[in-house]
Amino acid sequence: MIGIIGGSGVYEITHKADSCTTETVKTDYGDVEVSILDIFSKKVAFIPRHASGHSIPPHKINFRANIDALKSVGVTKIIATNSVGSMNEEMPPGSFVIPNDFLDFSQNRAKTFFEDKVVHIDVTEPYCPSLRDVLAQCGDVVLGGTYVCTEGPRFETPAEIKMFKMLGGDLVGMTGLPEVTLAREREMCYNSICIVSNYAAGISEQELTIDEVFEMVAEKEVELLELIYNFIKNVDDSSDCMCHHALDGAEV
Repeated sequence: MIGIIGGSGVYEITHKADSCTTETVKTDYGDVEVSILDIFSKKVAFIPRHASGHSIPPHKINFRANIDALKSVGVTKIIATNSVGSMNEEMPPGSFVIPNDFLDFSQNRAKTFFEDKVVHIDVTEPYCPSLRDVLAQCGDVVLGGTYVCTEGPRFETPAEIKMFKMLGGDLVGMTGLPEVTLAREREMCYNSICIVSNYAAGISEQELTIDEVFEMVAEKEVELLELIYNFIKNVDDSSDCMCHHALDGAEV
């Protein structure tokens, strides 16, 4: 099964679904509402990360429950959408960027499923390269970029953005971690479509607002959904991948 995690402004993907049911999936970390859709004769599980109406702030998202719920219903490959600010002028507002690395500056989040045993997963390629190859054929995307995750819910300061940029960051957001590494721990493929909503603080000439995030997602909604649907249509949800064997050699 294919999993889709919708970020800010992406609360449903029912436009081309032949059917849609919602079920409550119980996990050890909490209950999660998951929509199960039939799209292009494929099973797709969908979760809006911030819940309907954008009621859950980034630092309160139950990342472990979301990932565990998708695993429980049979998902093997996940595509997430993340609204981001850009620190790279070659990734302007309106761009869709498929990241290939991250810097994690989030703080107070449960970041692993393995709290009672020693497991060291490899994140040399944290975002699944196989899914990146599929996304490259599905729409107008920028391939590669380093995603910086902050705790939120405030936006970053100009000094922080300057530091992140010096460290090699291209994009900044609040929801990409630990989602990507939790998916790896559950041996699922994971990649992200980062929607650039604005330039980051100190680069943008204006004060940052959440309104411009929603406005950009609304402006790019048709293109974004088409990218997601093309991915669903083109991905082989039964193919094997190195991500599916992430725990091989990782456990002590």
